[in-house]
Amino acid sequence: MTDHQAEILDANILVVDDQPANVQLLEQMLGSASYRRVTSTTRPESVCALHADHHYDLILLDLKMPVMDGFEVMDQLKAAGADAALPVIVLTAEPGHKLRALMAGARDFISKPFDLVEVRTRIHNMLELQVLYKKLEAHNQSLEQIVLDRTKALHDSEARFQQLAALASDWYWEQGADADGTTVSGPVAEILGLRVTAFFGHHSQLAASGWNLDEQKALHALLATQQPFNNFKFSRINHDGTCQYFSVSGEPMLDPRMRFVGYRGIGMEIKT
Repeated sequence: MTDHQAEILDANILVVDDQPANVQLLEQMLGSASYRRVTSTTRPESVCALHADHHYDLILLDLKMPVMDGFEVMDQLKAAGADAALPVIVLTAEPGHKLRALMAGARDFISKPFDLVEVRTRIHNMLELQVLYKKLEAHNQSLEQIVLDRTKALHDSEARFQQLAALASDWYWEQGADADGTTVSGPVAEILGLRVTAFFGHHSQLAASGWNLDEQKALHALLATQQPFNNFKFSRINHDGTCQYFSVSGEPMLDPRMRFVGYRGIGMEIKT
């Protein structure tokens, strides 16, 4: 016996019929087919609570019962939060009830009087699908966890990159796709007097800080290409008349769909 077959035969099955003879027949048939976990009830009003406690893989549900018919049982299961496609195969002698039952959420039907070959086949087919659905769900959850783990690893790697970049240069910088929200950080950024507007601000801010506006215009044009660049040189004149020279490098940042989301890079003061 394969693991797949063992999973099918280990399915948790509930038989619901108000006629004890029908219950006994189905239990015997399921037992002879080697299903190991079969329970039953002749009280349809108890099905919802039983399913909440035991999470059945399959409910064989008679439609014509006193107190509560099979349609009412399915309505109660859905109201309690069960899946839209209920784990239900209905049992019915009424041809007109088959389509109605499927529209109510049942996955299949078995006609009365029972053809035991049909019963075994429909039960096996549905449980095989249940096993495959569970495996698919487990696989999807595994993939989701892999994505979460790799995303965390990427974030950790990004943080390490920023730390190394800051240590290897005078400052590390990032900006968004719209050129707003620029951040500047690094071990000597504050000593150099570099602010967020140091080389990405508006012309009025840049001019007031002593930056060479022609160089800044060229830098902004370079950023607009969304291409990597290395060692772009620019300068500023300080209030005391001294001149400082800088070099900046940058690379575009892309999201998982390869869409441009901004720039990141490093910069340093250079001596001439």
